[in-house]
Amino acid sequence: MSRILLLHATTEGQTALIAERVAHTLREKGHSVELLPADAAKPLDPSAYDGVMIGASIHYGNHPAFLRKLVIRHRDALAARPCAFFSVSLSAGGPRPKPAAAQRYIDKFIRKTGWQPQMAISFAGALKWSMYGPIKRRVMFVFISLGGGNTDASNDYEYTDWDAVKRFAEAYAERLKQT
Repeated sequence: MSRILLLHATTEGQTALIAERVAHTLREKGHSVELLPADAAKPLDPSAYDGVMIGASIHYGNHPAFLRKLVIRHRDALAARPCAFFSVSLSAGGPRPKPAAAQRYIDKFIRKTGWQPQMAISFAGALKWSMYGPIKRRVMFVFISLGGGNTDASNDYEYTDWDAVKRFAEAYAERLKQT
């Protein structure tokens, strides 16, 4: 089957968990998957793979700047193979989801990088109070309060739809069959 590069850019770890689930599903379908953090020191050569998938979290309305630079640097290699992108944010699900906002984050990333993945989706992330420092905790408290979410910082809250993650990975595996 296909050899796939799956890169992820994560802050509190939810995007990495989603990437691991995607990799697991693709491996179940018989594909070889190299799962790497997008900021790994290892030099990347997307042209060495049959397909590439990239996942990134949203923080303060943006995907990581280093990921935008990486995608721009490898845009031609990415365009030459089946590619997919997943974005992880509370806008995609969680307290008072805003799917249109989640889609705007994807659109902005695509516009800024000039990359056109064949598949793109937003997944709901997690509210990980236990991992936030004092400043981020205050900022998140304000955003979550305004959104009607649970501000009980003694618990973490996961909003990821794991069935949707599996369906996305399966759809990507089907796309790989067609190439």
